Amino acid sequence: MPRGHAAADVRDPEATRPRGHEATNAVLHSVHAAFGDIDVLVSGAAGNFPAAARDMSLNGFRSVVDIDPLGTYHVLRSAYPLLRRPGALVINVSAPQAFLPMAMQSHVCAARAGADMLTRVLALEWGASGVRVNSVVPGAVEGTEGMDRLAPTQEARDIFTSAVPIGRWGTPRDLAGACLFLASPPADYITGVVLPVDGGMALGPRSLRSR
Repeated sequence: MPRGHAAADVRDPEATRPRGHEATNAVLHSVHAAFGDIDVLVSGAAGNFPAAARDMSLNGFRSVVDIDPLGTYHVLRSAYPLLRRPGALVINVSAPQAFLPMAMQSHVCAARAGADMLTRVLALEWGASGVRVNSVVPGAVEGTEGMDRLAPTQEARDIFTSAVPIGRWGTPRDLAGACLFLASPPADYITGVVLPVDGGMALGPRSLRSR
C-alpha cells in the first residue's frame, strides 16, 4: 500500500470482524501487506455532539456508543492477529469525559468510560503475548473538530481554559509527544495506563486551587 490514506467505518462489525486468524478489514490488511506486522496502533475514533440527556434520542446516544467503545473493540480485535507479538503497542485516544462528568455529555461520558475500561482489560489479556495497551486522554486541544463543537464561542473557550491549571489549551504536538514516549523503549514496562495529557484539567477547576 503506498503512503496515503484509506478509510473504513469502525461502527460496522462486518468491516472489521475477524475470521479465524485473518482480519477481513481491507485497510488493516493493506497496511500489514505493505509494512509487515504492526508495531504501533493508534485507535482514535470518536463521536460527540452537545445534547441534554432528557432531549437526546436513543439513536443519538447509541451513535456515540457505536463509535467509541464498540468501534474501539472492532478495530483492536481485528488488528490483534496483525500485531507484532511480542512488542506491539496499542494506544487508544480517550477523552476527559471518561472520568469527569460534564453536562450535555451523558452519551460521551458513558461511552468513553467504557472505552477506558476496555484499555485496561485488554492490557491484562494481551500482556502475556507481549502486546501493551495504553490510553492517552487529551483535554482541550487546539484545532480539533471536537473542541470546535464544544467551544464554538470565545466565552466557551474561556470556560475551558479556566479549567486548565497550566492555563492554556493543548496542541497536537503535546499529544504526539505522549504517544512517542509510550512507543519508546523507556516505556516498555508500561501497560494498562490511562494517561491524561491535559495540562492538569483532570485535577479539577483551577479556580478551586490556590494560585
